[in-house]
Amino acid sequence: MEEYFNLTHTFEPVWNENSKVLVLGTFPSVKSRRYGFYYGHPQNRFWKVASAITGQDVPVTIEDKKKLLLSNNIALWDVIYKCSIKGSSDSSIKDVVANNLVPLLDGSGITMIYANGAKAYELYMKYSYQETGMEIVKLPSTSPANAVYTLEKLVAKWNVLIDNF
Repeated sequence: MEEYFNLTHTFEPVWNENSKVLVLGTFPSVKSRRYGFYYGHPQNRFWKVASAITGQDVPVTIEDKKKLLLSNNIALWDVIYKCSIKGSSDSSIKDVVANNLVPLLDGSGITMIYANGAKAYELYMKYSYQETGMEIVKLPSTSPANAVYTLEKLVAKWNVLIDNF
């Protein structure tokens, strides 16, 4: 039986003063933690979706991924700073300590926040909304576990980000 691990988020948010939209996930998966950056699981479609909606090539390196986001005014972070979690299972998350989003929001031009999936939306509403006062739009998860959405359907839904660049 898989056990819980109490973990702390180790990735910095990707953003700058020109960021206009913020995409929030939950907490890095086991593969992302090993890779050392967001959406490191090869089957996660986040980077394919991001490249499709921005009209750029799929980035390979961490540096290229940061450039893709920042050149399109997209900020990226997770709701959770610390939690207990079994493996990569969002449904197992407990003992949540949220990231403080206020400095990022205050230091940028972010006017819209998007959740990468229902769990990120739920966690934001529970732990961060009262601090930020900003609404969040729930988008379908890019996780490989979300088999209901093809890449094409994800791109169609995630295209709302380009309205805010």
